[in-house]
Amino acid sequence: MSRRAGRPTRFWEAVAIVIVKPLSLLLVKRDWRRGDLIPRQGGVIVAANHLSWTDPVLLSHYLHVNGRWPVVLAKAGLFRVPVLGYLVRSLRAIPVERGSAAATESLALAEQRLREGGCVLFYPEGTITRDPDLWPMTGKTGVARLALTTGAKVIPIAHWGAQELLPYGEKKIRLFPRKTFRALAGPPVDLSRYHGMSPDVLRDATADIMAAITAQLAELRGEKVPGARANG
Repeated sequence: MSRRAGRPTRFWEAVAIVIVKPLSLLLVKRDWRRGDLIPRQGGVIVAANHLSWTDPVLLSHYLHVNGRWPVVLAKAGLFRVPVLGYLVRSLRAIPVERGSAAATESLALAEQRLREGGCVLFYPEGTITRDPDLWPMTGKTGVARLALTTGAKVIPIAHWGAQELLPYGEKKIRLFPRKTFRALAGPPVDLSRYHGMSPDVLRDATADIMAAITAQLAELRGEKVPGARANG
């Protein structure tokens, strides 16, 4: 296994740190918990809720401080933007063509990163939540499929606060008053009972993953887990 499994070159990693770390520190205060539950080595899937276009940057900072370089799945359109496309490609992000047969290629690349020992950041909902109370919606089955195929651990991480910085549907960041970004990692989701079973168990495995993320979020918010889940 490569010593830099799943990571870009040292040059591009340094570039990202120079950009992301000061930006994150400027935008938000931090309330980060249980980063010790994130494995420091080996292929691992981080499954998180999605609240804002800003949370990939903030969550990446949290993961990096806790010893992991996040391999992020990003819209394929970003890879076609001059300069930005070269940057995200250099940072080993994975392009995602939504609503396309090419989406399977994204999962294949994610599987490759996991087998290299990388840390892949997934939003199982596939989009920013549309739930009116901002709870996670039902998840897509890609994360469960990868976990059962590769044996990689799935670490559920919930976060809260990014939606106050840039609410869904808005283009202007709300800098003041300074917001707090809260993040909480949980223990690996136990998917052992699904190993070796037919693919029709993927929805049940996905439901377990989403339940773990939701439980983490309920703890962050100091609220009870809601009964019904919105459809993604």
